[in-house]
Amino acid sequence: MSGQDQPRGFPVAASGIRWQVFALACGASFLLYLHRYSWSVVGPKLQEEFAFTNTQIGLLFSLFYWTYAAGQIPSGIIIDRFGPHRFLTILILAWSVAVTTIAQTTNLVLLGFCRVVFGAAQAGCYPSLTKVTSQWFPVSQRTSLQGWIATTSGRTGGAMSPIILGTFLMGAMGMSWQNAVTILGGIGIVYAWIFWRVFRNTPAEHPGVNAAELALIEDGSVRHESLDPSAKTRLLPVGQVMKNKSMRYFVVQQFLDAGSDVAFVGLIGTYFLQARGLEISKTGMLASLPLWGGALGGIVGGWLNDRLIRSTGSRRWSRSGVGFVGKLIGCIMLLLVVRQSSALAAGICLMIAKFFSDWSQPTTWGTCTDLGGRFSATIFSIINTAGTLGGVAMPLAFGMLLDWFTTNVGSTDPATTVTDWGPLFLLLAAMYLLSGICWLLVDCTRTIETPAE
Repeated sequence: MSGQDQPRGFPVAASGIRWQVFALACGASFLLYLHRYSWSVVGPKLQEEFAFTNTQIGLLFSLFYWTYAAGQIPSGIIIDRFGPHRFLTILILAWSVAVTTIAQTTNLVLLGFCRVVFGAAQAGCYPSLTKVTSQWFPVSQRTSLQGWIATTSGRTGGAMSPIILGTFLMGAMGMSWQNAVTILGGIGIVYAWIFWRVFRNTPAEHPGVNAAELALIEDGSVRHESLDPSAKTRLLPVGQVMKNKSMRYFVVQQFLDAGSDVAFVGLIGTYFLQARGLEISKTGMLASLPLWGGALGGIVGGWLNDRLIRSTGSRRWSRSGVGFVGKLIGCIMLLLVVRQSSALAAGICLMIAKFFSDWSQPTTWGTCTDLGGRFSATIFSIINTAGTLGGVAMPLAFGMLLDWFTTNVGSTDPATTVTDWGPLFLLLAAMYLLSGICWLLVDCTRTIETPAE
């Protein structure tokens, strides 16, 4: 029933288009991680087929992060200026084609080029989704919903990637890894078309949003930027961003957080295959455990953020406290991984570590919104650039560390090698701890427009 058809004297019910948008955002986040975490299966297969060292495969893996880093800030500026609708549609299509091409080529140059394109295309996704949440949902719900979109949906996609690829398509269905990855790429191409057809940049642009839903989204707190004719003419005052002390600590935190996270993308599958001696079908299940932990952590962390802010009245310490505690507990669990005698116990430790680490992900999104205001997409892109630089540097560091602690065993030709994974998990634990300390120094109430301290 339309608003004009409502009986006189009855309030007009808010339309529910924002929940369609929420579903689309969750789907895009799920798809991004589904494709990105396919490397946990693809990487070991490429290493086996091309006889790459750990350092070489780490370099190939890191190519993604080179263009992922370079594309963050330009993407944020484009999104703040033009909106995410067309831009995100093109990105989903591009990265889906790239991941499909990776599965279809044996040319090393083309393989590297596809990794570069894949990174460039995925760079603008989360800045876009930050903009979506700031445009489509009231302030009181944003952190919880950001947790569902970014962490829960994303980590679920990552968790399902080794299960779908390794356990189901390759294990149960007997497919080659190339055909399995091609199926995932095809799903992305279809999703790009769906997103294009259904999504709109703002509630005001969507024909299905009525006045009641628009008022609910605005929540009486701020003037909605889609109704502000001068909003699209303003640009972020970039010169003053890094004068903000909280932004500087926030950048360091994200470098450490995302830098450590690449181990879960590119190395956990290899850890279970090599260090624990598992088959690919069992590896898929255990490699997914940390991602399930992260997905659950996103739900709890988003809820906890909003709950603490309401109960304590302190947005600053609610954000910082959740971030610090999560990283501290994650640090402890990473130190316990190599002490476990069974692969399952190690997987459970990694799952708990990721649960507490990733419950800070909604805090990251919320802090970007707090610090950036209407420039939230650009602020997120700056923070994500810092994280991506961690993604560029750390695969190489991790690969060299593993090679350093790899030794030849026996006199067989080719030689049998054994790798000590303990130093890697010690490094990851230290990065978690330093990330948590940085959270204590971030004051989300000191916005980028607050005079420098």
